[in-house]
Amino acid sequence: MRRADVGRTLLAAALMALAGFVDAVGFLKLGGLFVSFMSGNSTQFALNAARHNWILAAPAGALVGLFVAGVAGGRLLAKAAGGWRRPVVLLAVAILLAAASYVRPAGFAPAVLMALAMGAQNDVLHRAGQTRTPGGYVTGTLVSFGERLADALVGAGPRTGWAPYLLLWVALVFGGAMGAIAYGGAGLRALFIPAVAAAILSILTGALEGRAPLETSNG
Repeated sequence: MRRADVGRTLLAAALMALAGFVDAVGFLKLGGLFVSFMSGNSTQFALNAARHNWILAAPAGALVGLFVAGVAGGRLLAKAAGGWRRPVVLLAVAILLAAASYVRPAGFAPAVLMALAMGAQNDVLHRAGQTRTPGGYVTGTLVSFGERLADALVGAGPRTGWAPYLLLWVALVFGGAMGAIAYGGAGLRALFIPAVAAAILSILTGALEGRAPLETSNG
């Protein structure tokens, strides 16, 4: 694996761990809704809407809309930042998560900030090698893992082509476990941890942009 591919994969794994952490906090705070895993929210919206239970459907639908708004906002910010899109977007994610850790925990405001942050995070890194890496999108990662594993078993692809996908899944699960533990001890203040992590990643990617960008295209 080339050095650039290793860099992409490690950054993607860090983002997946961050998404898992925040999603676990959001899930526990919201009692079963997600701030990163929009497939789950979409299913919950559909089920409750079909039952005309708008009290439960509305928050799920709102989170989907907020996530999309975060993606769009992150995309616009990335285009404006040009070659510095990673550090700039990561800084925005850090600010949103830090704000979510300090707003009043009662109400929907923390969820708004978390969903916007997780949406924007998708504009940091679009691909890790050949892997799409939107925050929390574990199903596609597992599909790719299974496909590359099958290819390796029959000699149709690299022998370790499955490893980056397994790493991404492990990173997400690890981040989710850490998020659950941290929320149990600190509540929403636990979000300060991924906020600091995003800020550190912003600094690291900013340092790298001046030498050798992890990607050659803005996607």
